[in-house]
Amino acid sequence: MTALIVGVFMGSFVGTVSQSAKAEMISYEVAVLQGLNKITARVSELRVPVNQPVRFGSLEIIARECRKSRPEEMPESASFLEIDDYKENIEATQMFAGWMFASSPAVSAMEHPVYDIWVVNCISRDEAQALSEQTEKETKAE
Repeated sequence: MTALIVGVFMGSFVGTVSQSAKAEMISYEVAVLQGLNKITARVSELRVPVNQPVRFGSLEIIARECRKSRPEEMPESASFLEIDDYKENIEATQMFAGWMFASSPAVSAMEHPVYDIWVVNCISRDEAQALSEQTEKETKAE
């Protein structure tokens, strides 16, 4: 009888742990990335709408998915990226395809001699539009 009670208790405990350990992430429409040009040492913020290519130097970046943890969970943003390098008169070379995580960019880094790309955040289209408008106003004020 005691074994049955312990078994039921442990089963419910394991079920609870597995539910909380499996943090659900929310999908967003825009991946916010940063790109470093290693030659000029210039860092640029890139807003990449899901499934729309964005150019950064010779790179073409497509975010296939962008997910972010719920506000009550540990902060994490992750994006599934496809990055191709387009050089003159040469066929495109796939430089990266996979998940990049904001909290640990070195885990799945893109290897490129000129550029580094990493995930910063995932945002909605409305947030991206508001940020673009704010940047435009700040540029005009200068």
